[in-house]
Amino acid sequence: MTSADTLFPISFAVPPDPELARVHAGILAADPYGEIFGAALRRTFDMLLDGQHTGRFRWDDLHKTEKTHAGTLVEINLQRAFGFADGDKMDYSIHGIDVDCKYSQDLGRWMIPPEAMGHLCLGVWASDDAGLWSAGLFRVAEELLTKKEGNRDGKRSLTAIARKTAVHWLFEDAPLPENILLRLPEKDISAIFASRYGTQRVHELFRRTQGRVVSRGVVATVAQQDDFMKRVRYNGGSRSALRPEGIVILGQYGNHQVVAEGLGMPVPGAGESVSVRLAPWTLEHVDARWVELEGVKWVVARERDPVVEAPLLPER
Repeated sequence: MTSADTLFPISFAVPPDPELARVHAGILAADPYGEIFGAALRRTFDMLLDGQHTGRFRWDDLHKTEKTHAGTLVEINLQRAFGFADGDKMDYSIHGIDVDCKYSQDLGRWMIPPEAMGHLCLGVWASDDAGLWSAGLFRVAEELLTKKEGNRDGKRSLTAIARKTAVHWLFEDAPLPENILLRLPEKDISAIFASRYGTQRVHELFRRTQGRVVSRGVVATVAQQDDFMKRVRYNGGSRSALRPEGIVILGQYGNHQVVAEGLGMPVPGAGESVSVRLAPWTLEHVDARWVELEGVKWVVARERDPVVEAPLLPER
């Protein structure tokens, strides 16, 4: 959720900060629903995991040095996504105001360097395991930081009280674009990755994720091949292989989105796919939503519906 509704009627423990208010309002104006933030953070996790080449999809699979690099990638990907200019002394210049960017896997435990004293800081937290992220702004001040304890680079974090009172949240516990592999039962994961062939793994992925959005990053992780999205298409891909099983794979094309909406399925966005088994409409489906494909009415198949070869979907 955003904090836009309660942004500045709150009585702060610190004096009002016009620069913080300006940056806060500017970011929310550019990204009122957190979609830019969420996509940049999803991209960061996908870049770190590099599933296409490694098959990894869990944070714990990363090496320590890769986890340490996460903060740098968050900073870079947010700058690219929002088009922030380089700051004078800090990472970004937002509406002409220097803003440092800090990321932590532990909410609120951002490590603040001495040179950030007095500057605004954009604190970001995201957890792929939890599927959530948060981002907020605060002005770095001595009274908000923990005591100096001999840290060689002089970095300190916010005190427990400051974490609760000094951060002006842009978004709290917003949903992170899903890595569906983290949500599947282990038996499904084992079945998906059982084959040595990437094409077969992609087929199994779409058999076992029906009705759920599958991102291109997940397809890349499962396929572990170049041109991995080719494994989804007709002409040898999963759309062809699963058609005899009654399964269609809806993609980002406009007419596919119309079909998804007509069936009451999640509507796939850019780079996304949704698989579903279809059955011809009968009087037993009188209350079901349906779409017409190849001159036949089709509904989402129930478990007891017999398997019928699926209709062809237009590719454009």
